[in-house]
Amino acid sequence: MDVGELLNYQPDRGAKRPREDDGTGNGAEEEPRSGKQLKGLGSRDLARHRESVTAGVVGEMMDTDELTKDKKKILEKLMDEEDDEPEGEPVDESSVKKMILTFEKRSYKNQELRIKFPDNPEKFMEAELDLNDIIQEMHVIATMPDLYHLLVELNAVHSLLGLLSHENTDIAIAVVDLLQELTDIDTLHESEEGAEILIDNLLEGQVVALLVQNMERLDEQVKEEADGVYNTLAIIENMAEFRPGLCTEAAQQGLMQWLLKRIKAKMPFDANKLYCSEILAILLQNNDNTRELLGEMEGIDVLLQQLSVFKRHNPATAEEQEMMENLFDGLCSCLMLPANRDLFLRGEGLQLMNLMLREKKMSRTSALKVLDHGMIGPEGTDNCHKFVDILGLRTIFPLFMKTPKKMKKAGVSDKEHEEHVCSIIASMLRNLKSQQRSRLLSKFTENDCEKVDRLMELHFKYLEAVQQADKRIEGEKHDMVRRGEILDDNMEDEFYLRRLDAGLFVLQLICYIMVEISNSGISQLQQRVHQILNLRGGSVKVVRHIMREYAESIGDGKSEEFKESEKKRIMDLTDNF
Repeated sequence: MDVGELLNYQPDRGAKRPREDDGTGNGAEEEPRSGKQLKGLGSRDLARHRESVTAGVVGEMMDTDELTKDKKKILEKLMDEEDDEPEGEPVDESSVKKMILTFEKRSYKNQELRIKFPDNPEKFMEAELDLNDIIQEMHVIATMPDLYHLLVELNAVHSLLGLLSHENTDIAIAVVDLLQELTDIDTLHESEEGAEILIDNLLEGQVVALLVQNMERLDEQVKEEADGVYNTLAIIENMAEFRPGLCTEAAQQGLMQWLLKRIKAKMPFDANKLYCSEILAILLQNNDNTRELLGEMEGIDVLLQQLSVFKRHNPATAEEQEMMENLFDGLCSCLMLPANRDLFLRGEGLQLMNLMLREKKMSRTSALKVLDHGMIGPEGTDNCHKFVDILGLRTIFPLFMKTPKKMKKAGVSDKEHEEHVCSIIASMLRNLKSQQRSRLLSKFTENDCEKVDRLMELHFKYLEAVQQADKRIEGEKHDMVRRGEILDDNMEDEFYLRRLDAGLFVLQLICYIMVEISNSGISQLQQRVHQILNLRGGSVKVVRHIMREYAESIGDGKSEEFKESEKKRIMDLTDNF
């Protein structure tokens, strides 16, 4: 083949091949896959066909020994053609407008031909390939977020959303890829104004509902379609990060239902399942509406079923461990809604968490966190009673007596472990009545009050840590005053958060347990607490001061009535200490 032939060569764009590269494509219809008849060929297949024919010609040239220098130059030019393309016209407002208008024309033409020749793919596949090409070209708009308003003004967003339900899933996936790039979080932050306009328009067009409908028809056994699902989830994550308020709307537009269905699907673990767990945790964060929706959809049971796998087995990979943590985080979020506590109780969530604590696997740390969330506050009363009934005291107190070394290996600090354990015991002391309360208190008298000794050991450990933090903060305050800076409420809040982080919250929980058991009517416990305080130079005054501070900060987000009654109860316990 000479150079003239090569330059004039045009691949036969009318030829067609099925998705499988077995060379058997000869009819107008493609094999149906997973129950759906694909009308025409995928744009990717056509693009691959083009590439393979061109590659064949280039190969033929390269096999010829008599290549002249001119021919070599032409060959190099052909090879470099792809790299040179982006260096065409610069991207500005007029070129973007031109691109969008071309996209609209091609989209309309493809739609027209599909309606006219529904059973003859050869008639419309050329237009389909052209449509796919322009969608690929539009990726360049993602580099210019300040021009996003053109997508809205020229109605391109509406047209793109319409293509999400295109008969050819390849076109829908191409649109998903484009939207994923347009909504990339870094790009959105480059031009807040352009981003706001785009996101508003996408939400107006019910983007989440359309994305979910598209995911429903995708077959994840096909790599490209699995990638399409992954990119769809990326779009949702990008939008939720840019505008957290859309989580409720997204969950109600079918996303929550799809995520739960995908998470419980009997499929091998993969990147998409991990991403689903991540999106679910994001939806449930700080959002009572989505938590309620999950409860209504029996999502608590789904989470417990998925987590039950890890009671006797550790996750096989770091990715699977991340998914497990996401599901635990989602469960903890759900338990912050009182209505879900009951569903957790009825779904035998306490029994599962108790088993996980006993099995000493990787899930133990997170199970402790879930128990803490399930038992805290007056809404946790039923769970506290049930926990004692299922012999949970036998599980929790060994963890109180000794912080397991495995916790450190799992990347959990002693402080975090001790905080959860002390919080669970404090919740039980607050919520338990009659026989269950007696069983809890008798644990403190066992083995010559060894648990009281451990409690006091923790008290002095955290008291020292908080005193050191206070010293540092006082020094900083002194320096600020000297420099003439004002200590406003924001600075005071920041200092208080630092004190909590240094261990003040754990210290408050420990002091609460101390005053509760001292007021239990068991003189042995009260004597032991005061005896150790005196021996180690501790002070009742310090404990009372910590408890008063705790009482002041109690009940954040609760009703005023609860706040006042709880405050009075803690102050009464403190005065009798």
